[in-house]
Formats: sequence, C-alpha cells, structure tokens
Amino acid sequence: MIKPKYLSKGSTIAIVSTARKLSLKEVEPAISFLENEGFNVILGENLFEDFNQFAGDDNQRAADLQSAMDNIEVDAILCARGGYGTVRIIDKIDFTNFKKNPKWICGYSDVTVLHSHIHNLGIETLHATMPLNFPENGDVNRAMETLINSLKGESSDYVFKPEKLSKQGEVEAEICGGNLSILYSLMGSSSEIDTEGKILFIEDLDEYLYHIDRMMMNLKRAGKLDKLSALIVGGMNDMNDNKVPFGKSAYEIIWDTVKDYNYPVCFGFPAGHIEDNFAIKMGAKAVLKISEDLVVFQQ
Repeated sequence: MIKPKYLSKGSTIAIVSTARKLSLKEVEPAISFLENEGFNVILGENLFEDFNQFAGDDNQRAADLQSAMDNIEVDAILCARGGYGTVRIIDKIDFTNFKKNPKWICGYSDVTVLHSHIHNLGIETLHATMPLNFPENGDVNRAMETLINSLKGESSDYVFKPEKLSKQGEVEAEICGGNLSILYSLMGSSSEIDTEGKILFIEDLDEYLYHIDRMMMNLKRAGKLDKLSALIVGGMNDMNDNKVPFGKSAYEIIWDTVKDYNYPVCFGFPAGHIEDNFAIKMGAKAVLKISEDLVVFQQ
C-alpha cells in the first residue's frame, strides 16, 4: 500500500463534504483547531451549499472533492461530515492525479465508501473524527488528538480493556473496514472491500438488530469473514429492536457469526460513532494483541 506524505506545520488541509450539508458555524471549531495546530485550511467552494439533505448536488460535491484531490498544494482532505451521499459521487471522481500524488483522505461513517474504494487503488487512508464532531467550546478531545498525531506520522498506541466475548490472540496485518452498513452496501461494486488476510474493523449506529444480523450473514456468505487475520468491533451504538425482540445484542450477533473462526476478535475498540473515535490508518499494517485483561493496538 502507498502511504501518503505526513503533514507538518504549514501543510494545507482541505475541508469538503461528500455527503450531508452543514453550516459555517458547525465547521468553525475545526478551522480554529487546525489553524492553531499550524495548518493552513481551505474550504471546498460548495461546502455550504444546500441541496435537500446534501452539501450541494452530486456534481457540486464531486467537484469539491476532485478539486482538493487534484490541488498540489493540498496535503490532506478532511470530509466534513457523514450521513449519506458519498456513494452518489464516487463514480464521478477521476483518481488519475490522486494516484500520482496521494494525500490523506480522512473521515468515517459514510466516508467508508472512500476508504474502501481508495484501498482498492493501493493507497492508505485515515479513519478518524470529522469537523462536524469538533466541540463548539474549543475543547480538544482524544479523537482530535489522534487525528492530528496520525496526520503527522506519530505512532498510534492504544491500550484499553476488552469487552466480553473478545477472543485472545496476537496478529500483525493490514487493517481495513469502516461502517458496517456501508461495507454491506458496497458489495458487488468496484468499491467492494477486500478482507483476505487482513484485520477487519467494523462499527455502526442506529441500526435494527436484525439488520446487523443480515449484514453479518451476508459478509459471511460472500467470503469476507473466513480468511481474516482478526476482527475488531468498535462502537455499536443506539441499536433498535422490534416489538418482538431479536434476542441478542449487536456484539452477540457479531460473535455468533464469527465464533467458529480461529482468529482473534476484539470487542470495544475505541472508534466509530462514539466520543473516543480514535484514528486508524486504514490500509496500513497494525499490531493487535488481545489478552484477558488488555488490548494493545499499534500502528
């Protein structure tokens, strides 16, 4: 995998939205934070456009992403927020110049479309918090710190306690993944994820439990789970159930799907739609160590 150049003071970060709309007020905390960190910040021309739910129509959002990717002065691109819309523009993007001059594409949730597609081009990306999530009061949280540290090329060493159901083990492998719903939706397309021999990371938000089961079963049937080096499960928040309960939690559903495989499984990884959304260099190698009382993740 090709690793984009790391950033330093004076580097330029572009903020664009490939999905839902947002306001200047919502992105101002991110601009202030990034500038205080010594970066130059430029905004997509259509960042604050309003087209139904989206930050401009498909052509406008694609134009902002294309412009940032092709601009040789831009060193990294932060997707402003998730929601929905990236899949509507992915086939409008010309990656010719990007492959010659790759830069960090950062975000999570709906941005999983970009992570998966760009990995198929052999380029690393950064699964991390987004400008919409930066606190209005100017506080700096761990998610923001890990984003900046990763962009600067500093090592990521995360140590935490595993949730129940985790399976012990130690591996070193390339990591891939993102939002489970998005990964599921990309099946059969040119952006479909390649999981063989890799550590797969998944997370999700506001899904019905039966749909978590459906997605996991489909990944299993498609051969996306049987040849993993390990599975990492992040936040599975605000799950919904029917009037007649499904009978299992999201973690239990995932565990039942993969329990017969021999690789390590980590539940409770600090990433996803949670406050401690730690940055992960997708496409890069990672060391994962899971013991009874401790998980160590290093990149």
